[in-house]
Amino acid sequence: MDPETALDRLHAQADPTRAAEMRAYHKVDRIYLGLSNPQIDALVAEWRADCSVEERVALSGALWASGIHEAMIAAAKLLTQARLRPDDAAWALIAGWAEGFDGWAVADTAAAAGSRRLAADPARLDQVEGWTQHPNMFTRRAALVMTLPWARLNNPKAADLAVRERVLGWAAGYAEDRDWFIQKAVAWWLRDLSKHDADRTRAWIAEHGDRLKPFARKEAQRLLAD
Repeated sequence: MDPETALDRLHAQADPTRAAEMRAYHKVDRIYLGLSNPQIDALVAEWRADCSVEERVALSGALWASGIHEAMIAAAKLLTQARLRPDDAAWALIAGWAEGFDGWAVADTAAAAGSRRLAADPARLDQVEGWTQHPNMFTRRAALVMTLPWARLNNPKAADLAVRERVLGWAAGYAEDRDWFIQKAVAWWLRDLSKHDADRTRAWIAEHGDRLKPFARKEAQRLLAD
């Protein structure tokens, strides 16, 4: 699948009315076509089946570079797969995107792809840790969103617990960041962790919770029993 044909397939399903609604909702200055997620998913499934890993990475890069919302979503979905070998090029592409994230929708979809690549090679967390000091708020946020799988493990091994503690340290560093998206990401990580390790979540909140915004502290504790 060449990028031009893929973009034509997306444009063919454009809905101008819905596109205008999406632009107003997302508040990010880019082209919107008005496609639904199921429409994008159907195209991505077709392209994934027709492409090698190398071809998928190339197509993803071109779709993301188009700056079209639905194409960027499709680019990330093309790389959202647990088993992807080789995956160094895919990770390099996703990490490059992270440096320029500018909105939650495309960033979170790309983070889902990135989380698979981190799980495949946790050594990449060293690179992600650098994002915690990045001037781009959405890049800083991605460090938490991409590591959510470690908050959701039912039976973590010692290495997984070490990753949890590492990310909780990042979250502590974010506690006083007043940006809503950062506070929301901290709360999201803690809320998901509370389903699997309520005691550790309570301990983190006891130590750092007073530095969170009230809405984030409330959300982080929402699933904890009184």
